[in-house]
Amino acid sequence: MSKLIKKLLIVLTVFSLLGFITMFSVLWTYSNKLPDYKFLKNYKPPVSSKVYSGNGILISDFSAEKRIFIPFNAIPKKIINSFLSSEDKNFFKHPGVDAKGVLRAIKNNIFNLIRSNRLEGASTITQQVAKNFLLSNEVSLDRKIKEAILAFRIERALSKERILELYLNQIYLGEGSYGIASASLRYFNKPISELNYSESALLAALPKAPSKYNPYKNKELATYRRNLVLKNLYDNNYISKYKFEEFINSEIILEKRKRIFLEDTRYFVEEIRKKIIKEYGYDKVYKLGLNIKTPINLDFQNLAAASLRKGLLEYDKRKGWRGPLENRKQKNWNRNLEKFNLEKKIGWQIAIVKRIDKFETVIETSNKEKGIISFEDINWTRKNFDQIFKINDLIYVNKISDGVFSLRQLPNVNGGIVVMDPYSGRVLAMSGGFSFKKSEFNRASQAKRQPGSAFKPFIYALALENNYTPSSLILDAPIVLDQGDDLKMWKPENYGKKFYGLSTLRTGVEKSRNLMTVRISQRLGIDKIINFSKKLNIYENPDELMSVSLGSAETTLLNITTAYCSFVNGGKLVTPIIIDRIQDSQGNTISNNEKRFCENCDKISFKGDNLPKIKNNFKQIFSPQTAYQMTSILEGAIQRGTGKRLRDLNLQIAGKTGTTNNNTDTWFIGFTSNLVVGVYVGYDNPKKLGKYETGSKTALPIFKDFIKNAVNNYEARPFKIAKGIKMMVIDADTGKKADFGSKKTIIESYKKEKIENQAFISNYEYNLNILKKNILKFY
Repeated sequence: MSKLIKKLLIVLTVFSLLGFITMFSVLWTYSNKLPDYKFLKNYKPPVSSKVYSGNGILISDFSAEKRIFIPFNAIPKKIINSFLSSEDKNFFKHPGVDAKGVLRAIKNNIFNLIRSNRLEGASTITQQVAKNFLLSNEVSLDRKIKEAILAFRIERALSKERILELYLNQIYLGEGSYGIASASLRYFNKPISELNYSESALLAALPKAPSKYNPYKNKELATYRRNLVLKNLYDNNYISKYKFEEFINSEIILEKRKRIFLEDTRYFVEEIRKKIIKEYGYDKVYKLGLNIKTPINLDFQNLAAASLRKGLLEYDKRKGWRGPLENRKQKNWNRNLEKFNLEKKIGWQIAIVKRIDKFETVIETSNKEKGIISFEDINWTRKNFDQIFKINDLIYVNKISDGVFSLRQLPNVNGGIVVMDPYSGRVLAMSGGFSFKKSEFNRASQAKRQPGSAFKPFIYALALENNYTPSSLILDAPIVLDQGDDLKMWKPENYGKKFYGLSTLRTGVEKSRNLMTVRISQRLGIDKIINFSKKLNIYENPDELMSVSLGSAETTLLNITTAYCSFVNGGKLVTPIIIDRIQDSQGNTISNNEKRFCENCDKISFKGDNLPKIKNNFKQIFSPQTAYQMTSILEGAIQRGTGKRLRDLNLQIAGKTGTTNNNTDTWFIGFTSNLVVGVYVGYDNPKKLGKYETGSKTALPIFKDFIKNAVNNYEARPFKIAKGIKMMVIDADTGKKADFGSKKTIIESYKKEKIENQAFISNYEYNLNILKKNILKFY
């Protein structure tokens, strides 16, 4: 008997030794191939960067994964208890691998194999952290061994609280949400601190299969899985029987977060995204949770986008109907319509033509709503129904009332609008086209086009800086210029091809006279003009041709709108600001674009009478007096010139239209005492807009629609008169001091030194002398 026992002991010893050697070999082999886990100690998961409007409303985010990081001490016990009950009830007891759980899983899986049921796992939360951070999702024994070894090591290196913090912030919970905080907002529109046990249990039910148990897709299955978690919570004594029964009988109430990720801000937000990626790199923007404060005014932004779309549609209607989207004869015509989708804010639907009558057309929308389009609604097409539609045509419609729809057409033309604070350069609103979904090309910041007459005010501002006055007389008559070798003689013309003789400088701007502008430019010299335009950041390197004076070089709407700010702010150069400040996830400021400062704030007592003095270091491009004179002249363009369609607003407005050769591009840049608004309209592939499609007809109505909804009389205060300006009543036609016989008078602004140097009474004769010299020089 003793011999048998000895043999058994020897066999057991050998097998134990072999088992030990085998286990040691496995551990040795896998230990050398394991990834480094030590970085988890200081690891911070990728967090999305947030973009906020000027009044602090979240409008967008930049993220590869939607995540909000929550430290362990801020995670409610309800969340922790729910996830432990669902995933790993022995988490605070095991060393990384739950031996009891493994044995239980082996036992259950024997029966699962016999019954062909799904096998269950025994992975602890620590093992899941190892898999999620360090390994792949490959289902294999090799991975499970690595996972177990790493779990032991992670437990030795990190606290249980840190492991749980990593897990709850990293785990994917469906609907594009990573981590509990993001999922809480996605499913319940609540912070995690406000969740009850029923809601917490639903989140804890999702890690097993986020898509399968998604309550938005399958509420019944999600309820079943949630109730299993609630049962575990009850079994683990986290909730009472009364609460358990209350929760399992409660309905899942979902509320998607009211995302103010406004579609109308997409052009602006994309401009911000490109700028910060260029400055800080993709990883920093998409993973480090920056807080980006912008100057966006959401009210202005919505109005700007709506006004731009309205103006583009009005122009497009004047060009008539171009045809349907396509024709579909199949029964399930409303599938695969994604390519036609527009922003929801536009409010259009896709419909199919079902019947065509003489005075109406019957349509059916993609969501099976039936209605009609009346004959009156298609007057703009200048055709009958049977000329524009065929049965099964797909079209855009806009619902007017129950059962009544209006025909819509995506405009071929496009444009941009920019709204700025002239004193700081902050961009308050920007839209770069009709639909961001259809084209991400930003016509406000990317489209380089000729500004045409919108550039002229800068020629006249330069003239005022060089001894001209608003009443200086300039000859409006034919002129032919030699542009240099290999270039044709240039013969500019006024719009309408008429000539008006002697006219004041003011008239040249108000009536947008080309020939007067060219004559002034000749006297100033092309070098001065080029340098002036560069200082204002309108042009980069324009050709040194006299045609530049009429806006023949290319610029962007944002650049020229920024330059117009100098007329309002006293001649100072501002740069367009689309980002106010950037802070890191800890609240530290890493970029601040505020250029103004308080000169005496440190000396002011709240009991005293002294007011803060806000200063800036903006570069002075031209004098405050010239800035006011140009503002006054551009006010005249609204009252008597090319912008007179704005007179009925009865607001203090100044501005200038712009139209290029062959009416290819049209502009209107206008301003009040605290806002500058620029509008551009044109085709992406430049072509004629139409014979009578000028800046005053296409771009100005967009400006008008925005201003009348965004500005009231109180906000459009009179423009501040610069120091050193003297006002006088003059004859508008001759520039002479007005007398009792003057038929047409205006109040003109003059620089005091000009009046002192040249007696005003002789201003007319003085101008005539200059004119005679110019005539002798050029003829």
